[in-house]
Amino acid sequence: MPALLDSFQTYMKARVGGDGHVPWGSVIFAGTEWLFLGALTPITYLLARRFPLRRDKLGRILAAHLAGALALCVGWATLGLALGEVLGTYPAVGPLPTAYASWLLTSLPWSVFMYFTALGCVYAFAYFVEAREREAQQARLAAQLAEARLGALRMQLNPHFLFNSLNAISVLVRDQNTRDAGRMLELLGGVLRQVLHGDKRQQVVLAGEIRFIEQYLAIEQVRFSDRLRVQWSVDPAIRDAIVPEFILQPLVENAVRHGVANRSDAGTVAVSARIEGGDIVLSVQDDGPGYRAEGADVGVGLANTRARLETLFGDAGHLDIMRAEGGGTVAMVRFPLRRANDG
Repeated sequence: MPALLDSFQTYMKARVGGDGHVPWGSVIFAGTEWLFLGALTPITYLLARRFPLRRDKLGRILAAHLAGALALCVGWATLGLALGEVLGTYPAVGPLPTAYASWLLTSLPWSVFMYFTALGCVYAFAYFVEAREREAQQARLAAQLAEARLGALRMQLNPHFLFNSLNAISVLVRDQNTRDAGRMLELLGGVLRQVLHGDKRQQVVLAGEIRFIEQYLAIEQVRFSDRLRVQWSVDPAIRDAIVPEFILQPLVENAVRHGVANRSDAGTVAVSARIEGGDIVLSVQDDGPGYRAEGADVGVGLANTRARLETLFGDAGHLDIMRAEGGGTVAMVRFPLRRANDG
C-alpha cells in the first residue's frame, strides 16, 4: 500500500505541478523502494524470533535489534542506489562514496522507525499467540482437574451408597418385605446405571440432575421408612439450566446422614432450585440438629464440591453452609445461570 500511494503521489505531482511530463523512472523508483523495504522486513522477524523479549537479557536483545536496524538501513540504501543507477534516477548527489553515505543517513531514520514498528508488531503477535496457548492449556488443565474431581466423587459415592443400600435390601428381604425390596433394587439399578455407566459429562441439565436425586432419595426413603420426608421446590423455568453433574448428591447425602439420621422422629429434606440475580441457586435444607462450624463442612464430599465449583466457575461459584432459621442446616450452591440452548 505505501508503494502504490508513493507512486501515485509522484505521478500526480508531475501531472499537476509540472509541465505534464511524467518521469516514469521516479514513479517506479518511489514504489519499488517501498517493496525493497518489505523484502527486507524478514530480518526483523528472524531477529525477533531469535531474541524474544526477556527481562534478564534486555541489553543483549537491544544490541541485536540495533544491529538489525542498521542492517536494514544498509540493505535498503544499497538497493535504492542500485535501482537509481538502473533507472537513471540518482537518489543522491555527488560521487558514489559521498552519495552512498548521504543516502545511508537519509534512510537511517525511516529504517529504524520501520524496523522497530515491525518488531513491535511481531512481539505483540507472539505475545497474543502465547497468551492464547496459555489460556488453552489452562482450560485443558481445568477440564482435567474437574474430571478428576468428578471421578473422586464417583468413587466416593459407589461403595458408600452401595453398601448402605444393599444392607437395607438385606433387611427388607429378611423381613420378607418383597415389594419394598424389589422397588429398592429397581431404584438402585437406575442410580448405579447413571453413576457407573455415565459418559463422564462434567455438566448436565438440571432436570436430569433432579431425576437422579429423586431416585437417590427414593432409596433413602425406603431405608428410613416413614422417618424421611422430602420436599421439592424447583422452578420449572430453569429445568433446562446447565449444572455440574452430581452437584446435589453430597449435599443431600449430608442432609440425610447428619440431619434425618440423627433424629429419633421423622425428618425433612427440602431441595430447591431458583434464579437469583442472574445466578442459579440450588439449596438442600434439613431440620436436624443444626450446623456446627467446627468440622461440619470439611468432609470429602463438600470439599470436593467446593473445589469443582472453583474449577468450573472460578470466583463465580460458591458453596455456603449455614444454620437454618427454624433449626437444621442449609447447604446452598450458587453459580452463573446457563441454559442448554445457549450453545
